[in-house]
Amino acid sequence: QGLKSLVPTEFPGPDPIFGTTKPGLPATDTFLGTNKVPDLQRVFQRSDGLPVHLKRGYPDRMLYRTTMALTIGGTFYCLVALYIASQPK
Repeated sequence: QGLKSLVPTEFPGPDPIFGTTKPGLPATDTFLGTNKVPDLQRVFQRSDGLPVHLKRGYPDRMLYRTTMALTIGGTFYCLVALYIASQPK
């Protein structure tokens, strides 16, 4: 008898839809947004002395500061917990 394949060889439904067009629109409208890559390239390639993770302004600074505060706070918490755990009872 042999082995039977568990995966169907054909797609059971209608043709798969990929993210290039929306149903009901002509095939000429393949891209429905603006290309933001050139603008982002200008922002990230500007030589202003900032590291790349801080180039987009205030939200990046807040995310960086929050991450640093949590890292330093977590390190301090671990050191205190280790100190307390090492004390004789």
